[in-house]
Amino acid sequence: MNTTPIHQQEIICALATPSGVGAIAVIRVSGLGSIALVNSVFKGKNLESVESHTVHFGIIYDREEVIDEVLVTVFKTPRSFTKEDSVEISCHGSDYIIRQILKLLIKKGARIAKPGEFTQRAFLNGQFDLVQAEAVADLIAADSQASHKTALNQLRGGFSKKLASLRSELIHFASLIELELDFGEEDVEFAEREDLRRLINALLETIAPLIDSFDFGNAIKEGVPVAIIGSPNVGKSTLLNALLNEEKAIVTSIAGTTRDVIEDTIVLEGLKFRFIDTAGIRETTDLVESIGIERSKAAMEKADIVIFLFDSEATLLENQALAKLLPDGKEVLYVLNKIDIDPAQAEKLLALDRIIVPISAQTQSGLPQLTSKLVALVHGQAAGDTVVTNARHYEHLVKTHEALTEVINGLSLGITGDFLAQDIRLSLHHLGEITGTIVTDDLLDNIFSKFCIGK
Repeated sequence: MNTTPIHQQEIICALATPSGVGAIAVIRVSGLGSIALVNSVFKGKNLESVESHTVHFGIIYDREEVIDEVLVTVFKTPRSFTKEDSVEISCHGSDYIIRQILKLLIKKGARIAKPGEFTQRAFLNGQFDLVQAEAVADLIAADSQASHKTALNQLRGGFSKKLASLRSELIHFASLIELELDFGEEDVEFAEREDLRRLINALLETIAPLIDSFDFGNAIKEGVPVAIIGSPNVGKSTLLNALLNEEKAIVTSIAGTTRDVIEDTIVLEGLKFRFIDTAGIRETTDLVESIGIERSKAAMEKADIVIFLFDSEATLLENQALAKLLPDGKEVLYVLNKIDIDPAQAEKLLALDRIIVPISAQTQSGLPQLTSKLVALVHGQAAGDTVVTNARHYEHLVKTHEALTEVINGLSLGITGDFLAQDIRLSLHHLGEITGTIVTDDLLDNIFSKFCIGK
């Protein structure tokens, strides 16, 4: 009797390479009978008799009509990405050829895959856990060295191993407490409470840095937001243009030229930064400029790093007043601009505070030192090798931490095993939701619907 789930018995197909005309395109096919299906439209070797992980030249045909000369790669279960029989057809990158091959596969019994369905099948077939499955999408979307490294670490199971270790230790104590409940009338304790307290405290010490790493991890994934703040005409737009090496923002000698937030990204030493040029903050009666100034203040509060740009003692004092509005812990960098215009004034200002970075945005002097300082600030936020980048993981880690804290509180109050067991079960549930040990169809549909079709 075939015990494979019905939806995994279906043969799925999809274009795995980006749409548009190119030299080649790759069409993926997976599911029970996929090799036989492709073999029925392929002239070349008998694909059903070849070894797994082999490539074969031939033609794809529909009755007597040749559609294309192709290379077909065969992956036999369980040695494939989905752990099912799978085939990849490498054809010429013509939209017409791709359409004809897909139409032919559908006519023979396949259907177009849903977004992320290949990866979803890989998860359901035990190829990897849910954290690793989500890392596949992150790896595809990685656009910097840091985001690539983080996604690759998760794909290789770095985060999963840490969570699995936590969960297995907790399961041991949970089983002992559950055993106590079976012997409730005899008033026995199989789980030593002091050992449980030590374990929970150790788990909390492990989880807390993972929770704290989310801001850093999210910045790696989306780009570290850096707001350039300062009075009008201190050179904010010139600095943005210099950092981006393009004329992104309009630069004039007229105060209030920038009236809205201007944003762009750049990769520095493997880290992606989102630089935000803002309207100069000053008192004004101009309605449009006032709106821009309010947006500047909002950008200042949301940014991970705030560059306060100034060119005189007066504008430095204005920035220091603005800095007092920021929440505690915000990374602040004071940058002195226009050092080429008045070197004597620059020397005087630099003596005021040792954290000031001197630059000339116009001549680009000092920019390497500024970018190095920014990179150092970001690396200083790193909590360890394992970084949480996914909001779903963060949410369940927070809930796990809350449930474990309740266990510690319960131990201090001397509550009974049934209440302890309830909080431990809750923490195990949230850890299981991260890795997919505990999973629902709705959760899977939500996660994999965000993947591209063909992955």
